[in-house]
Amino acid sequence: MRYAIFLDRDNTIIRNDDHLGDPAGVELFEDSVESLLRFVEAGYELVVVTNQSGVARGLFTEEDVHAVHETIRKQVRDASGGHDLLVHWYHSPYHPDGHVEPFNIAHDTRKPEPGMLHQAAAELDLDLTGSWMIGDTPRDVRAGQNAGCRTILLRHSGYETMDEPAPDAVVNSLADAVDIILDLPS
Repeated sequence: MRYAIFLDRDNTIIRNDDHLGDPAGVELFEDSVESLLRFVEAGYELVVVTNQSGVARGLFTEEDVHAVHETIRKQVRDASGGHDLLVHWYHSPYHPDGHVEPFNIAHDTRKPEPGMLHQAAAELDLDLTGSWMIGDTPRDVRAGQNAGCRTILLRHSGYETMDEPAPDAVVNSLADAVDIILDLPS
């Protein structure tokens, strides 16, 4: 079994304050590529887990989600000297307040539920207890906790704290998260 770094997409790897369905809107954070490289070099499997309720809300399609993911993957590959760092992508297109069927339901893949993490663990043979979930909202942290992972909350979306159980750490950037994880004893 391997360990993973589960990463939220929006405001973790890329800047995004709204629903993103257009690949032209992809903008990597300055520290994303170096941080991802450091995780891979340390032996972690990278897995992106992202809620994309814009599908259920009719703002964009699943094809648009895949196009955004492919753009991120290409930008990361190009900026990392050809390393294909982001190959495992999971998204939840569901939201109970949506109006596009069949996505307008509650679903166990929608964070804070741990469904995407459990699915990835089963498909990729991952040990969740030795893995980490990194994201910018309490919903991301809860998904990681619900799956049995350790968690880090990024301050990108303005969250400084959250109700108990608290994340293992709260940091300013993905680079800070890498420093914390890699500085821990193995």
